[in-house]
Amino acid sequence: MQESGAVKENYLGREIPVSAGISFPLVTLGAYLIYGIAGSYDWGFHIFLMGIMSISFLGFIDDMLGKRDVTGFKGHFKALFKGRLTTGGLKALAGGLIAFYLALNNPSAINNISVGEIILDTLIIALFTNLLNLLDLRPGRAIKGFLFFLLLIAILGLGDIDWLLLAPLLGAVLYYLLIDLRAGAMMGDAGSNVLGLTLGYLCVISLGLLPRLFILLGLLTMHWYTEKYSLSQTIEKVKVLKLLDELGRG
Repeated sequence: MQESGAVKENYLGREIPVSAGISFPLVTLGAYLIYGIAGSYDWGFHIFLMGIMSISFLGFIDDMLGKRDVTGFKGHFKALFKGRLTTGGLKALAGGLIAFYLALNNPSAINNISVGEIILDTLIIALFTNLLNLLDLRPGRAIKGFLFFLLLIAILGLGDIDWLLLAPLLGAVLYYLLIDLRAGAMMGDAGSNVLGLTLGYLCVISLGLLPRLFILLGLLTMHWYTEKYSLSQTIEKVKVLKLLDELGRG
């Protein structure tokens, strides 16, 4: 990737490869092919795979072509209302459609799901996707956030997580974590989008209505906060968060 010019400056001003996270859905695809040969492939895997491949591609477009003169939900939608479609705006619109598709095809409730729950699940998937994107500003931060929220979802779901669905992606993420912590490459939106969508999808297929409402409230609160305040500055000011953020980095 570096030889082909797919590089960007990181927060330290060093040029490193970008969009390394595109490997996450590719590894998952390879593992699911093995699942299929072994007779362990489920229809829900197909829905999830379509989601992460699509959202990673949108992230890749933003990584390669996007400019950072417009940021945040407000910024991208303001630009859209002025007739200017940014790559971030494209990602938000298409990402919303992907989230809606996943919510509509929830394999755990395909024959018994209300319009309200479809809207709820769409918001959870879309907001989680954006949240992990917001976290991906320092090495290791987005993956640590992913692991934290994964643990939270597992606790809320009393461990009832489809680990077979998750295993290939989780393995790829853990393998990449050391590279990320050492600032050897950026996962980019091609990776952070995948992590966020995965968390949202796990919520949808694993949690009951009340835990999902709790998750949505938390996501809305975090997005409201990040529209008003800098997440990086907040982490710098809170000692515990700063310690966790810098853990393993070097």
